[in-house]
Amino acid sequence: MTEYIKIALVGNPNTGKSTLFNLLTGLNQKIGNFPGITVDKKVGYCKLSADRKAEIIDLPGTYSLYPKSRDERIVLQVLADRNNPGFPDVVIVVADATNLRRNLLLYTQVADMGVPVILALNMTDMAKRAGIDIDVDKLSERLGVQVVPISARSNIGLDQLKTAVANTTRIPTQLPGADLSILAPEARREAKAILQIDNDYLALQMLHQHRDLDIFTEEEHAALDGIRSGQAFESAKLQAAETIARYRYLGTVLSGVMKDTGAARKFTFSDRLDAVLTHKVWGFLIFIGLLFFIFNSIFAWSSYPMDMIEGAFLFLTEYGHAHLPEGVLSSLLIDGVLAGLGGVVIFIPQIAILFAFISILEDTGYMARVTFMMDKIMRRFGLSGKSVVPMIGSLACAVPSIMSARTIESWKDRIITIMVVPLVSCSARLPVYTLLISLVVPEDTVWGFINLQGLTLMGMYVISIVAAVVVAAVMKFLIKAKERSYFIMELPVYRMPRWSNVIYTMYEKSKTFVVEAGKVIIAISIVLWVLASYGPSERMEAIDQKYAVLEARQDSTVVETLERDKSAEYLENSYAGILGHAIEPAIRPLGFDWKIGISLITSFAAREAFVGTMATIYSVGDAEETDTIRNKMRNAVDPDTGLPIFTFATAFSLMLFYAFAMQCMSTVAVVYRETKSWKWPLIQLTYMTLLAYVASLIAYQLLK
Repeated sequence: MTEYIKIALVGNPNTGKSTLFNLLTGLNQKIGNFPGITVDKKVGYCKLSADRKAEIIDLPGTYSLYPKSRDERIVLQVLADRNNPGFPDVVIVVADATNLRRNLLLYTQVADMGVPVILALNMTDMAKRAGIDIDVDKLSERLGVQVVPISARSNIGLDQLKTAVANTTRIPTQLPGADLSILAPEARREAKAILQIDNDYLALQMLHQHRDLDIFTEEEHAALDGIRSGQAFESAKLQAAETIARYRYLGTVLSGVMKDTGAARKFTFSDRLDAVLTHKVWGFLIFIGLLFFIFNSIFAWSSYPMDMIEGAFLFLTEYGHAHLPEGVLSSLLIDGVLAGLGGVVIFIPQIAILFAFISILEDTGYMARVTFMMDKIMRRFGLSGKSVVPMIGSLACAVPSIMSARTIESWKDRIITIMVVPLVSCSARLPVYTLLISLVVPEDTVWGFINLQGLTLMGMYVISIVAAVVVAAVMKFLIKAKERSYFIMELPVYRMPRWSNVIYTMYEKSKTFVVEAGKVIIAISIVLWVLASYGPSERMEAIDQKYAVLEARQDSTVVETLERDKSAEYLENSYAGILGHAIEPAIRPLGFDWKIGISLITSFAAREAFVGTMATIYSVGDAEETDTIRNKMRNAVDPDTGLPIFTFATAFSLMLFYAFAMQCMSTVAVVYRETKSWKWPLIQLTYMTLLAYVASLIAYQLLK
């Protein structure tokens, strides 16, 4: 009979805890929420031995059991509630072997909670290269727990760790740690009696943080508050005294255990790199150069695979029209589903390249340096340095970035960050930008290596970031609050990227883009096809009668032209055309026609739907089926003026509208969930729509 044990992974940020989780669980994992909390919970499953399997939970990274954010608070909530079904049988504390003393502070706190512990020393290969020699056996003997040296990045020691977990006991073996007996002994004794627990450190933690935990009744909260006031319990002073006692204890434990043979070196490799990469001048120039390279690569490297994908869908369209019987179902499949899907799949190469670069920058440790450099700028605009993390993350997607703002302690800074993060251009806007840029910006190069299209794309991202910062500065004066947050971040050492992780990220993000966006776009494409193919019967009958008379009077060459005119008139009088014409007066000053108006409406479900909408509308509205969507849009002409619809002024106006408008149901939903109020998402939706309209209006009127 197979036995299941529950394991919790605990560790400081940047210790490789999540990498270890991914290695242990592989693809056998799922994402959910902690009960009653909007913090993500990653749970996976792992086979330890023939008769023992493990359910592993990856807890948020934290430096201490005294949390500074909502995410960090989860660790104590999980370890404090022994009656919770998710309470772990074993805790694996993941420690960075290159910075052991600081990492072991958290270990001593977890060990004192009375839960069976295993210590996983990660990055031992890097520690050896840095000249740090750790006597693992002596450390294990002094702590009283199994200590397993591993390297999650290099997949070293994983089997030994699994064996250690499989052979662990449900009874804690760790030896007594720091002497905390002098810390509020009477208050702890009273708390233990009220809560009916026998663990001294757990009682101390409850006195410190019971108001942040939802495991107590209001009577128990009141009783603990009474103990605090009656015993003059000074939380800040006691925490400081505890930290000093723990570091004093760790000095004894690590004496003779850790030898740093490289301490004589003045600068490590990371220090020397940081002297350049975080320099107040060279650091920013290098960062801008990297952005140039990334956005240039998105266009240059993706052109061939995009052409192949575009050609494949064109072949499928032509093949379908040639071999499938004419009728409603064939038209729905080809002009609706296939056209909409083609508008999504073609952008897979660009999405994959963008996420590959983001993964490399994060894996190497460079993204942390960017955050550090931007902190100085962000503070001038009233934001915390921690706001940079969600803003950078929003280059991929605003939804997880808004959720990551929980690490910001200040309510004001957190609200401002949530309000401006959606302005930063996410990957959903990338297909819109690249399609429009390819229509109006030539594929020329400047100085022989800078692609004009890539330069324009980078400009759109820069505009979005500048807009976010400016709006934040305005909100700094509109939103009133007294508290401040502080930016504390450890810069990880530079490492080579894990190429397997980069490839997996490219695959996973591309799959998510196709599956998640594809479901929405296919659904919208089907609805659009129906709306664009049918209209009020009296209008459609009038068009049929009109062109029946005209075709009877003309020769075959003119009949082909009449067929195109008939298709266009069908579309204009369809339900989609009627809807587009209804909003056209409001968007005509922006340079948009009724077809673009339809895409603005459908894009609220997902910004990527713009491309699928254009593909469906131009496929339904064009009797000529042997051309790509880009060429159809490039050749589209305004029937009133005879000029191209997608001029530089129109395309730039449209890109600005998509840069600033909300147009994302998921973002609205997550802002409501994070703020617990409709006030903020409604304010956000209103100001972003107005900003998008005004920016597009000014751009079009100046450029037309």
